Amino acid sequence: MKKKLFLIFGLMAAAVAVQAQNTQEAVAEAAAALSAADDVPAVTRKPRYWNTTLLTNINFGQTYLSQWVAGGYNNVSLAGNVDLTSKFEKGKLLGVNRLQLDYGFLYSADKPILQKNKDRIYFEAKWGYETPVKNLAYSASFDFKTQFDNNYAYGTPKSSGVEEPTVQDWLNARTLKSGLFAPAYINLGIGALWTPAPWFSLNVAPLSGGAVIVGIPELRKTYGMDLRSAGLDAAVGDNYRPVRMEFGAQIKADMAWVINDAFSYTTQATLFYNYLTPKVEPRITWDNKVFWKLRKFFALTLSTNLIYDPRVIVRDTNKDGVADTKGVQFKEYLEFGFTYTITHNH
Repeated sequence: MKKKLFLIFGLMAAAVAVQAQNTQEAVAEAAAALSAADDVPAVTRKPRYWNTTLLTNINFGQTYLSQWVAGGYNNVSLAGNVDLTSKFEKGKLLGVNRLQLDYGFLYSADKPILQKNKDRIYFEAKWGYETPVKNLAYSASFDFKTQFDNNYAYGTPKSSGVEEPTVQDWLNARTLKSGLFAPAYINLGIGALWTPAPWFSLNVAPLSGGAVIVGIPELRKTYGMDLRSAGLDAAVGDNYRPVRMEFGAQIKADMAWVINDAFSYTTQATLFYNYLTPKVEPRITWDNKVFWKLRKFFALTLSTNLIYDPRVIVRDTNKDGVADTKGVQFKEYLEFGFTYTITHNH
């Protein structure tokens, strides 16, 4: 009996010893694995300095009238918009690049031709380097503005009363108002950028050089270009210079309120004063845009553009004897359509 007990206890002791050895080996292996893991270099994520957002819109409008006593014309319209914004931030260097493209046209039953109703190319860049003063940075700014295609004012064509005016009659009756690089505005400024809040920035550039370009001769008088020399016939477009250089001060204020993911409002006001013509009033532009996303891919957009340029003739003497007139130019769009947004950090 005693021999059996000794045998049992011996077997148990041997099992415990084997288990302890296995445990020690497992602990050693785990320690070695942890040590090897410490030797593996940590994976570092590459810094991302750019944040890019692309907003696209395609808007469609249509009106149909049948025996409508109050009057009106059947019409359809189609317009597209691209708004690309890239923001950069690294250390004390920060910048914003923005490109806005708009183009649209309509067809109305009262005129057998397509009419352009929306056309704009606008690129701007603002870069700054932080100063010791909070929210203040040295800045350099650039902006460029023109359009894609010719724009016309449509008059009523002459008719003999026997036949309706043809398409060619309508084309002959229109008057050219603007076109690609007619005009185009270019400005480069150096100054200071003040950003007291994420939704507001003010760029003051007391040293701003720019150019106004009018590539179509017959439009140069309308946009206040200078005669090549005194005494030339003011009615001849080629007698005007195609480029007018400017040097002055520019102030640009930007505000952007993002209420939520579906609703936002942006506005920009720009004032340019030309040192070379101190008696001429400053040129002012004011752009507004309200964006309301109604569903995932559908949105309502309200945008306005205001321009006051004291050198631009709003009405000329060729129409009913009206004298040359300067004034405020205003444009407004209310659109509903398809929208899609892409955001990328890099």
